[in-house]
Amino acid sequence: MTGPLDFAKHLNAGFRPRVRRAYARLRRDLHLDLWFPHVVLAAAIALFGLLRISPAIARALHLHLFSNTHAVQSAALMYSAASGVPGVVIGVFLIIMAIGMLLRSKLAWVIVILILAASLIFGILKPSASSSTLLVYNVILLVATLVSYRSFQRSSVAAGTLFAVTSIALLLVYAVFGSLELGAQFKPPITDLATALYFSVVTVTTVGYGDITPQTIEAKLFVVSFIVLAVAIFAVSLGAILVPVINGRLASLLKPGEKKMQRSNHFVIVGDTALGDYTCRELQARHEQITFIHKQEGASATHAGQDIVVGNPSSLEVLRKAGVEQAKAVLALSEDDNENAFMVLAVRELAPTVKTVVRVRDLHNLESVKRVHPDLIFSPQLLGGELLAMALSGEQINTAKLLGQLLQFRP
Repeated sequence: MTGPLDFAKHLNAGFRPRVRRAYARLRRDLHLDLWFPHVVLAAAIALFGLLRISPAIARALHLHLFSNTHAVQSAALMYSAASGVPGVVIGVFLIIMAIGMLLRSKLAWVIVILILAASLIFGILKPSASSSTLLVYNVILLVATLVSYRSFQRSSVAAGTLFAVTSIALLLVYAVFGSLELGAQFKPPITDLATALYFSVVTVTTVGYGDITPQTIEAKLFVVSFIVLAVAIFAVSLGAILVPVINGRLASLLKPGEKKMQRSNHFVIVGDTALGDYTCRELQARHEQITFIHKQEGASATHAGQDIVVGNPSSLEVLRKAGVEQAKAVLALSEDDNENAFMVLAVRELAPTVKTVVRVRDLHNLESVKRVHPDLIFSPQLLGGELLAMALSGEQINTAKLLGQLLQFRP
């Protein structure tokens, strides 16, 4: 019967594991976890936003520079701004959402996907001679963002607030320039920015004085679209801000034993064992942060008040929740050598540069565990055998040799 360690042995003997290990070394040498792919994608998205804005800016500058009178210049600028609203709104939204991508926000990732898809559809429906390169860039950016979904799993109040502020600001831009473009179809007509802003704010706040009203079907449909967008944006914005707060509060109420902490630059310990408890005690004495991974709730009363994540330690989702990607090291200290080996494989896939420490209980599994390439192998049984042999034979205790038997570092 083939066991998990035999499977791990087979898995690490072929071409794919060698490629994975080479990639892990590359990530470690280039410090990719610090900037790839979120920083690269954020910069590319911000660049795409600038490219969407630049035509409207260039057109406005051209009309401004080559118009003779101030009145003509002002009218030209208004027309240029109004006619370029879709591209400007998409561009500004992408630039601001790029900040959320830097924070690895899942909400920002979802919004960017939606905007890129909408931009692609808009570009296909309204093609122009100069948009083919932009469309290709849009497709590449959309595919790259979709492929990188694992790097954007954070949910935060900051990202939700950023989305809310940006959405409301762009909603007002849409309302102001839209009402200004259709100004002649209102009674009284909307002829300047101040009046357009006044009408937009009065409408979005549901005050509705009624002093400015749409008169044509086109103007009425515009106002309806504005109101629908306002209701949707306010609802989504409220949820984006409140949901992370409420979820965190509910988690603290439902799981009072799960201590809330910033999971970064910490140690992750797997295994409800005496060795795990003593290791935790010594690390905390050195002012280190600890996160435990337990298979089930209430695994040990010893860890009451500690930061605990419940779930399968070989699950990538559980490892992400425990903050493995930002950890100093992951310690697999359970009694099951197979479970420890599988957990190392999972950590290697999720965070190749994070150090892994493995306890080996059965010496028959030592060579198999070595094949999953942990950074440090801890073998108390091997140390005990060496000590007994030295004591019984009257041999002088060799500290360096004992340390080499107890801790076996990966070359």
